[in-house]
Order: sequence, then C-alpha cells, then structure tokens
Amino acid sequence: CNSIIKFHVPLKRACGKLELIEGYRAQHSHHRLPVKGGIRLGPNVDANETMALAALMTYKCAVVNVPFGGAKGSVRIDPSKYTSTEKEAILRRYTVELVRRNYMGPAIDVPAPDYGTGSLEMAWIKDTYSFLRHTDINASGCVTGKPISEGGIQGRQEATGLGAFFVLREFFNDEDLVRKVGLTRGVKDKTFIVQGLGNVGLHASEFIHKAGGRIIAIAERHGGLVDETGKGLDIEVVKSYHKKNGTLNGLPNVKNITDTEKILELPCDVLIPAALESQIHSGNADRIKAKVIAEAANGPLTPAADKILEGKGVVILPDLLVNAGGVTVSYFEWLKNLNHIEFGRMTRRMEEHGKRVSFY
Repeated sequence: CNSIIKFHVPLKRACGKLELIEGYRAQHSHHRLPVKGGIRLGPNVDANETMALAALMTYKCAVVNVPFGGAKGSVRIDPSKYTSTEKEAILRRYTVELVRRNYMGPAIDVPAPDYGTGSLEMAWIKDTYSFLRHTDINASGCVTGKPISEGGIQGRQEATGLGAFFVLREFFNDEDLVRKVGLTRGVKDKTFIVQGLGNVGLHASEFIHKAGGRIIAIAERHGGLVDETGKGLDIEVVKSYHKKNGTLNGLPNVKNITDTEKILELPCDVLIPAALESQIHSGNADRIKAKVIAEAANGPLTPAADKILEGKGVVILPDLLVNAGGVTVSYFEWLKNLNHIEFGRMTRRMEEHGKRVSFY
C-alpha cells in the first residue's frame, strides 16, 4: 500500500465503560485520485486485511474502468454488540481522525459502505465531514452510498447484488461456457446457494428469483435454510422474516440448519459466497459440489481452495468482476455530487408535463 494509518477512537459506552476502538484506513494506489473503498466493522479486522482489501479495490476499479485508486477502512468492533448511538459516535470520530490527517475528501479518498455499514452510517460520515469542511462546496461527494435525501443515487443499495446477477446472466447466455460445466443456457431453473443475506446476497437472490432461478439454500452467520420442496425458497418471505427477527432461525416450512458451513457443501449449480473472505479454503474445497462459484464477496476463496476447485473443473467467476457493481454506481453518485445535478430530473418533469397535457 502507498500508505496506511492506524488510530484509536475513544468511546464512553452507555454503561459508563470507557473503550479505545481501533481504526484503520489504507490507500493502496494513488495512480488515480481520489482513492475509493468501503468502511467495514468487524471484530477481527487488522492492518493486513485492510491493506489486502484496498489492493483488491485498485484492481476492481481497473477491471470496470472506473477512475479511482483503491482504499479500504475498518473499525475493530462487533457491530451487533454496540448500540446505534455508540456506532454513530465511533464513526463520527473516525471521520474526524481522517479529516484532520487530510486523509479524506471528494478529491482525496471517498469511503463507501461495506460489511457492517450502510446508508445511515454514510450519512453520519457525510454530516461530520460537511461540518469540518464547511467551505467545501463539493462536500456531499466525500462519501458514497448515502441516502437519497443526503445526495445519494437511486439503485446504489442494490448495485452490488445487481452487478453479480448481471455477471451470472451473461455467463449463462454463453453457450460454450455453460456447456463446459454440463449446464444449459439461461438462469431459469438453475439451482443456487447463497452465503450471506446482507446487502449483496439479498439483492442478488432477489434478482435471481425474479429471473426464474431457484435459491435452494441460504447460509447466514447464525443459521441457514434449506428448501425441501424442490421449488426453491420464497425470497420475499425470507427477506421479511429476516428483517423482522434479525435471524433466519425458526422460519417455518423449511429445513433450519445451524452448521452453516455444511450448506456450502450441498449440491447446486451455482454457489454465491456473499459474506466475508476466506470462506472456502483447503479444508472444505474438496467437498464443494457446485459447478460454478460466483465470488460476490471480497476474496471468499483462498489461493489453495482456488487450485483445488480449478482441478475439479469448477468455473470461478472472480470477485474483481462479480462485485464491481457497487463501485460502478458509487462513481455515478460521486459524479452527481460533483456536478450538483440530479439524474433523471428533466425526464421526470417531461413525463409529468406530458400526463397533464394528455389529461386536458
């Protein structure tokens, strides 16, 4: 990496306990500015992981020809064990530390959501940056993945999952490629297993379901689901249950499994690891029965697993392409903020005017 900073954020918790929270921000390559990369919250993040993910961002941007260098940020906490108020305090102070080191800005380094963060967290970061850099007229471009009301863009939330679906759709439209793994063209009726029901896995599952694909199993951190009807899981039912209960455990009319690693080893056409890195490794790669693996997460396969699966004839769609939808739409959001425009505004006005004219 060109540079990495490590700092500690003080936090007084609701219980009165004082903690020092460890934070990182790595900038891999300055060959194009600004650099770009998400901020993740996790109990096991460290400097090496952050630098590796920053490097992946550089290569990912190059693959889709987005003019950014790569970066990545991380905060060492388990987000499930902190209140929303505590996470807000951490991320606001994290932003202060970046700004005071001149390590963040629309032309310097533009963060985005990652594991454990979303549009709300990006709104906190944008608000803090705007307060500290109140003379910067492009302040809303300091971060992407924001809510629409804060300068975000339509489609950013589902962009990474939609990008993963587009890659799968193009793969299944190539007759030569699908013939190599003994499949037929088209997403319809293919069987899929998804690991992770976060922003990427959920939206990828929704688009696959709408295209006629069958999601036969979903693996989550605290448990998983396996369909036993042969029709595939109803993603809308799964989505609403997970949103209401915060877990997949207890969902009726499906088989609930606590050992989620076993779900990855079930027979299917396509396995989509959309959680964290190194989920498929030398210890379980031999037992993977999928014909195609679409790397929707960052680095979900270890190098050893990659060699084992390649030897078995498994087609691996790389993460540099499969999950590049997020940074692509982030680029559009960044351009929108710098140009101070609203995409589609004139089109909507024309449509509304046309309706009024036709009414009269």
